[in-house]
Amino acid sequence: MREGNVRFVCVSTPHVPSLPHRARRLAVTLAGASVPPASAASRGLDCHGTIPSSPPRTRSLSLNPATPSIISARPWSVPLPLPVAAREAGPDATPGFRPLPGPPGLNICTSGSATSCEECLLIHPKCAWCSKEDFGSLRSVTSRCDLKANLVRNGCGGEFESPVSSTQVLRSLPLSSKGSSPAGSDVIQMTPQEVTVNLRPGDKTTFQLQVRQVEDYPVDLYYLMDLSLSMKDDLDNIRSLGTKLAEEMRKLTSNFRLGFGSFVDKNISPFSYTAPRYQTNPCIGYKLFPNCVPSFGFRHLLPLTDRVDSFNEEVRKQRVSRNRDAPEGGFDAVLQAAVCKEKIGWRKDALHLLVFTTDDVPHIALDGKLGGLVQPHDGQCHLNEANEYTASNQMDYPSLALLGEKLAENNINLIFAVTKNHYMLYKNFTALIPGTTVEILHGDSKNIIQLIINAYNSIRSKVELSVWDQPEDINLFFTATCQDGVSYPGQRKCEGLKIGDTASFEVSVEARSCPGRRAQPVFTLRPVGFRDSLEVGVAYHCGCSCSTGLEPDSARCSGNGTYVCGLCECNPSYLGTRCECQEGESQSGHQNLCREAEGKPLCSGRGQCSCNQCACFESEFGKIYGPFCECDNFSCARNKGVLCSGHGDCHCGECKCHAGYIGDNCNCSTDISTCQARDGQICSDRGHCVCGQCQCTEPGAFGETCEKCPTCLDACSTKRDCVECLLLHSGSSVDNQTCQNLCKDEVITRVDTIAKDDQEAVLCFYKTAKDCVMMFTYAELPSGKSNLTVLREPECGTAPNAMTILLAVVGSIILIGLALLAIWKLLVTIHDRREFAKFQSERSRARYEMASNPLYRKPISTHTVDFTFNKFNKSYNGTVD
Repeated sequence: MREGNVRFVCVSTPHVPSLPHRARRLAVTLAGASVPPASAASRGLDCHGTIPSSPPRTRSLSLNPATPSIISARPWSVPLPLPVAAREAGPDATPGFRPLPGPPGLNICTSGSATSCEECLLIHPKCAWCSKEDFGSLRSVTSRCDLKANLVRNGCGGEFESPVSSTQVLRSLPLSSKGSSPAGSDVIQMTPQEVTVNLRPGDKTTFQLQVRQVEDYPVDLYYLMDLSLSMKDDLDNIRSLGTKLAEEMRKLTSNFRLGFGSFVDKNISPFSYTAPRYQTNPCIGYKLFPNCVPSFGFRHLLPLTDRVDSFNEEVRKQRVSRNRDAPEGGFDAVLQAAVCKEKIGWRKDALHLLVFTTDDVPHIALDGKLGGLVQPHDGQCHLNEANEYTASNQMDYPSLALLGEKLAENNINLIFAVTKNHYMLYKNFTALIPGTTVEILHGDSKNIIQLIINAYNSIRSKVELSVWDQPEDINLFFTATCQDGVSYPGQRKCEGLKIGDTASFEVSVEARSCPGRRAQPVFTLRPVGFRDSLEVGVAYHCGCSCSTGLEPDSARCSGNGTYVCGLCECNPSYLGTRCECQEGESQSGHQNLCREAEGKPLCSGRGQCSCNQCACFESEFGKIYGPFCECDNFSCARNKGVLCSGHGDCHCGECKCHAGYIGDNCNCSTDISTCQARDGQICSDRGHCVCGQCQCTEPGAFGETCEKCPTCLDACSTKRDCVECLLLHSGSSVDNQTCQNLCKDEVITRVDTIAKDDQEAVLCFYKTAKDCVMMFTYAELPSGKSNLTVLREPECGTAPNAMTILLAVVGSIILIGLALLAIWKLLVTIHDRREFAKFQSERSRARYEMASNPLYRKPISTHTVDFTFNKFNKSYNGTVD
């Protein structure tokens, strides 16, 4: 902003009902000058800025009569988080007030250009309005809208308007100590019960409330069981559940009642078997269980009763059924058990527990469309005379939001008892359905009693506040003080409580603006699962008491306006501090009063100078306003084409961000819930939350909440030092002195054995110097500390006997050798037998014929001799064969 210029920022605000709904012109003495509001400002724009350091000059602005909204100034600053604002305010600051924003020395009250008492009250909680008639003059530097101390110093006396926010407790009954109160008296677990807050916009007021989990509080437990075929073994194991469960629960409360209901799924395709042959027995053809009852949606079988034998008897009558797909229709049953209060028998003064047992995933809203069910669930009770759910085949499954709403309305704590493979799915449901816990159910339901006891203890060990019907223009801020006596700003939940402990909450209430109509809304604070509640009525300080003394056509206003709160509200076409000037009159000698500075065009070139004041032109892009038409509501920074990112209002070239957003174009969210890791730490303590997103600062860390960091020391490594210190100084008197620094953030429990299947804790182990294994588990607590469960002594194995090892080695070698020989002999025998069998087979197939070898000569030759003796030559004649 250039020195010597006037700069205003205006924002849209609701109409204050006390102002007259008629056309009017206003003028006000501001910084020694008559400064009426800009005509553009009358459409609900809040103006604030700085007044030039030039000599007093008369400025006049026209107030648009077309709308009944008023001008309201707002602080020139980015809203700070509550703890920061508190620090800047200093220890001596008035409780509930924010520090005056803006540059040092800036008086936001006088620079806010307030033209009425109501507008002044909206600028800042410390601004006050002087309604004294002769306060100030045209030549003075006083303003009717100023700090209270300045008004008194400048002669206003006691005639000023400066309401403050306050709290009035209407009903506060003391907390009960036990649930078994005398007959006719209610058990009180929350106080106070009724409060009224009177709020001035921007000014906070606080009140305290206390919640106590009283001892021996009555318990109503409704057992809702999945009777699909896969739960047959579970049904067999709970036939005597009532007796055993009642024995355990009566150790916790003397007033216990038990009820029973069952469910399967909608009896339509594709959820169930609908062929005619399956109508009476859907298990036909199923070899393991050939007989079962027809499928059904939900049956209420036993109202809540203290007769546990009736529960056992009803369970023994039940038989399983069969559905077609894997998911079950259990959420239909949960909703009916919640809303059919009279049929179920929920008591007014009792802890309501609804145990939901199943071994599969549930059907949810929109699944019913697969079966042609397009009508959403209406959230009403639909049990007939036989206590059967009649709308099963008519309406869709309920949504998670509807379930959460109906469970909260009826103060019911839902306990998911599910098998291990579906634990994480139902664990995610608990984040969407308040007051819900989940426990792992064994495959045969043998641990159901311990499961219910654990869930009961978990529910009774925490208190969490919920808000119902919160008005849109109301901000709430909670500070919890739990059993450790430490305050936790921004938290509305306490965990780790014992029965009888009291949790305290400080609630700060602030109105951001005035409602558009006369209204006194009521919102409710209620602990999740409790019947008790606190009703908070809201009244707004948006009007001024001096506004009741209106003087229409007052002589003080030249007969041309209404005198109210020390000012004249001029009739149409009249202007001036006393309505002495008629619109259209030209005073050329004073046209410089319509220039922002010497050399500047009249009315910034965007308006017409009339009666020594600027009447701004209309624009198709938005509103032009200001004493010199120098401002508009459309020339601000945009984000992705959206003015002020859609999270703020444009005022004179600056984005005025809504609550929860900061930045030049209001694109930066101050909400840190999106940066909260599963353990409750912001960005896993490895980064900073900037604009609702984590910026990881730890080297190697990444992920949405910086939860992944392969190179970082994990929690097991950081807590190992504490465990090793405890192990080193076990039984020593210096235990506390030596280890207190290492273990200052740990709540330590020493045990003989570690539960390795605890879903809520992380298991850690390491090897000690003596080759022993030391194990411990940790679980993060809401207080920022962690619950560390440590073994008393590390687990060390005993060394085996040397002779035993030698004999074992030798014996193993011999046995292996004999085994190899046996295998070799077996293989050789098998091979020989195969070869012999092959020879025998070939021999049996051979066919021989008698033949002689042509090359063969007999060893015996036969010669025939014919002896004929020739006596003449003495020779023989003959032949040889």
